[in-house]
Amino acid sequence: MNYWMDLSIQYANQRNYLDDLFCVYPTIPNGIREIDQDRWSNIEQAFMNKDDNVLIKYLLYLDLFPIKDSYVAFLKRDPTAIKRNPKTVARLCGRLYEMGLDKIYEKCTEPKETNRQIGPLFKRWCETKALGVVPVTLHEFCKNNDNAILNASDAKMQSWAEKVLGYKRNKGLDFIARFNGKYVIGEAKFLSDFGGHQDAQLEDAILTLKEPNVKAMKIAILDGVVWLKTQNKMYKTITEKFSEENIMSALVLREFLYSL
Repeated sequence: MNYWMDLSIQYANQRNYLDDLFCVYPTIPNGIREIDQDRWSNIEQAFMNKDDNVLIKYLLYLDLFPIKDSYVAFLKRDPTAIKRNPKTVARLCGRLYEMGLDKIYEKCTEPKETNRQIGPLFKRWCETKALGVVPVTLHEFCKNNDNAILNASDAKMQSWAEKVLGYKRNKGLDFIARFNGKYVIGEAKFLSDFGGHQDAQLEDAILTLKEPNVKAMKIAILDGVVWLKTQNKMYKTITEKFSEENIMSALVLREFLYSL
């Protein structure tokens, strides 16, 4: 097994892993979503008038629709379908009228889910000099061959890696660094649970590891339930199929970089 993978497993199962990980991923929920007051007034009026089409129309303008229903996304992407599908609209509005305005407002203003807020946190942690150097702009990164971490958007990292390192995957990167003259690229993921979207996140990190002909060390910076020593799919995937790859926790990343 890869040394850094083994070290990460030991860290997660024998030490205060979650306490330390909170420095990297401080998952503090955002405040409630805001709703434009004029738009909410239109929603209230349509609700009081039992005007189904107008009620659905204005609720679809909001970031978060108050009920989960498989048909809402279609209406959101094609508002003209509201008039063509009166039974679907009536069904949705029936649920809305049962909820009442207070509950609708509460649902529409719920904070974003933690796992959707987590993307930028790894880069913010890097900016605290947790890895020994302060991340620099692309201009500074290219000026010399010193140890450095690139501070740029995922898309800019992708573009630079394409031109310089031969990275061909149509996907932005979370991490680019240079230590002891060696380039390192990778994805950083916090896998908070098993299944669904989280499995897709793991696969995304693995695809970067498998990218061929890249003139850099490829790593996957994974944290969360992936390190639990149980018979879960994530743990089995990395330890059985990718045991020799550079897969590691963010908490051992500094040690890895200075070992290059």
